Amino acid sequence: MQTSRKLVNALIAVAALVMMSVSALAADPGDPYPAASELSDQKAGSILVYPVYTSSSANPAAQNTVMNITNTSSSSAVFVHLFFIANSCSVADRFICLTAQQTSSIDAFSEDPGITGYVIAVASDGVNGCPNSHNFLIGDEYVKFNDGYFGSLGAEAFSALFPGTVPGCDANSTSALLLFNGVPLLGYNRAGRVLAASSLGSRLDNTFHRIVVDSLRGDLFASVNSIGNIFVILYDEAEATYSSTLTAGCQLIGVLGDANFPRTTPRFERIIPANSTGWLKFWATSDVPIVGAIFTRNPNSATDQNAFNGARTLHKLTLSTNGSLLMPIFPPSC
Repeated sequence: MQTSRKLVNALIAVAALVMMSVSALAADPGDPYPAASELSDQKAGSILVYPVYTSSSANPAAQNTVMNITNTSSSSAVFVHLFFIANSCSVADRFICLTAQQTSSIDAFSEDPGITGYVIAVASDGVNGCPNSHNFLIGDEYVKFNDGYFGSLGAEAFSALFPGTVPGCDANSTSALLLFNGVPLLGYNRAGRVLAASSLGSRLDNTFHRIVVDSLRGDLFASVNSIGNIFVILYDEAEATYSSTLTAGCQLIGVLGDANFPRTTPRFERIIPANSTGWLKFWATSDVPIVGAIFTRNPNSATDQNAFNGARTLHKLTLSTNGSLLMPIFPPSC
């Protein structure tokens, strides 16, 4: 028993040292942000998820997205494998390369015109293209839709919890598995299981909300897994609950209260009447890890002091260890 306890303590100590080594180094004042801290749109990581991108082929001035990515390392360049996942779930990809402390922007109309979806950016080594530990990437995006929704979002960052390249990937590999399981020496931070949107205004006050939800499970060779059925609980201002279900592909986009999205009894406008607010939480009925965002639009924002436009990522109430993405491996071409 004593020997087993000593072994466990030794493994914990080794894991702690590894966590320190894969955290962003404290080149600036203050302590480094711990790699073991869960996913966030406020930290650096080795994988970034941009919750939504969109553009209009006919009128990009009205509907477009600019995604920004920055390598905060003061000493190391990075090769970033970008995966553009259409909301039809098909995948296209390419590499970009960032020198130390370099930033770059990607215009959705120039990159993937007429497509709506989300982007996953994976730090990779420059020889084989294997995912590697480079917890120095930060990102954000500016999104506008032609129906008036717009806002800025931080990219959700996942830290690598291993040193070097992802375990099992080498010069002979044609694929690698990205595990969002929170396991030291093996994977990345966990993804969301239950998401929430707080402070939902009333449609009767001309406040409208567009929800975006993305799957983090599947195959980046061809098609990402569908989220499937989503169970929704909507709360009114008096704490009463109303439940419903939605069905989603790999990405769900919809305006709350439109066309039974979701279908509640009574309907959304009666649950959140004028001059009141509510909130909701939801999760996939099967264990599919998800992230997402919400856009708020009120056409009276220029004249009403309580009317606002904008966007924010969704809150994570619980986490999933079931996230995994199989990605292709080949040497970077940049």
